[in-house]
Amino acid sequence: MEDEENNPTCRDVPSLLSSFVDIFVDFSVSGGLFLPPLDPNFRGSPNHQSTTPDGTFNLRTHYSTPDRLIAIGDLHGDLEKSKQALRLAGLIDMSNRWSGGSAMVVQIGDVLDRGGEELKILYFLEKLKREAVKSGGNLITMNGNHEIMNVEGDFRYVTKLGLEEFTNWAYWYCVGNKMKSLCVGLEKPKDIFDGIPLTFRGVKEEYFHGMRARIAALRPDGPIANKFLSKNLTVLVVGDSVFVHGGLLAEHVDYGLERMNKEVRDWITGLTQKSAPLYCKGRNGVVWLRKFSDEVAKNCDCSALEHVLATIPGVKRMIMGHTIQEAGINGVCDNRAIRIDVGMSKGCTNGLPEVLEINGNSELRVLTSNPLYQNKYKPYLDDDRKQGLGLLIPESRPKQVEVKA
Repeated sequence: MEDEENNPTCRDVPSLLSSFVDIFVDFSVSGGLFLPPLDPNFRGSPNHQSTTPDGTFNLRTHYSTPDRLIAIGDLHGDLEKSKQALRLAGLIDMSNRWSGGSAMVVQIGDVLDRGGEELKILYFLEKLKREAVKSGGNLITMNGNHEIMNVEGDFRYVTKLGLEEFTNWAYWYCVGNKMKSLCVGLEKPKDIFDGIPLTFRGVKEEYFHGMRARIAALRPDGPIANKFLSKNLTVLVVGDSVFVHGGLLAEHVDYGLERMNKEVRDWITGLTQKSAPLYCKGRNGVVWLRKFSDEVAKNCDCSALEHVLATIPGVKRMIMGHTIQEAGINGVCDNRAIRIDVGMSKGCTNGLPEVLEINGNSELRVLTSNPLYQNKYKPYLDDDRKQGLGLLIPESRPKQVEVKA
């Protein structure tokens, strides 16, 4: 017995079994994906997030300008549209593997709600993150208001299929925990449903288990919250662009961008308060704000935007999602506010996928799947206008952007 305990192979059996079970559960829940292993020696580079020696994930707020930057709007549980958007930018091949090289990609948040493939998207984006790093690329995911809502247990926009997907996750996760509990040498897994009520007022009984599974997965320190959402940023600066799901006010910048990222991460991982930070709540919250997103340009507060941008060194534009732009990706306030939520999910307006591309020289282009634009680009019409997005919304109403022949 003593020889077995001293044998390295015997000592490693519990951890090997635990890893195998985790891979088995991930494969079963993700629709058949194997997540590439993380490189334990990778400590980051100038344009990558990194981990500390103890495995803690570092949240980085500022990045230098990459050669190619792609911004993708709200996905809302639609895996196929998510892949279409990624493929549109040449970021994945027909086998759904990373093909974006050294590109940096920002997904602006709202993966959750309104669709039935939320977990599959989370797993797929995680797979691409790991593949991208090996090619010198980087995929950064952000928190939207729907991520914040779900961690708080606000399921107003959850679909029946969304509940079923999390019910399936809970089944496989519990199977995995039972397997681990049979192994001597592994700590007994926690009951993921501990403290969660059995019934919910105003909810049909047939949805009780789905609700419990979703709470278990996404509450602070929940397995899915820890595995995926804890790696999300709430505010991000890349070169001369600041990214945020809803919008930033001067008071948010004064509070501190890095501070917000850390506090939201600590809340999601269960290290701090049970409720989301105040700057993530209400109409002026960073994931809720619409001051710069109205489809009617004159309703956008350009003076407030100018003030905010002036307080972030080197930044000249704000890129945001949250508010669906039926005219497609567009800019207001002299292209200092870029709105990239095109409502592509079938759970929203089933809009045509579009993504924003920023080249190293700050040239902005919209890549679109709209068949009206055969070259995939939506550039300026008039040569005498400065090069850039060219998608300024008219003062009275939105319209489809004009393009060069």
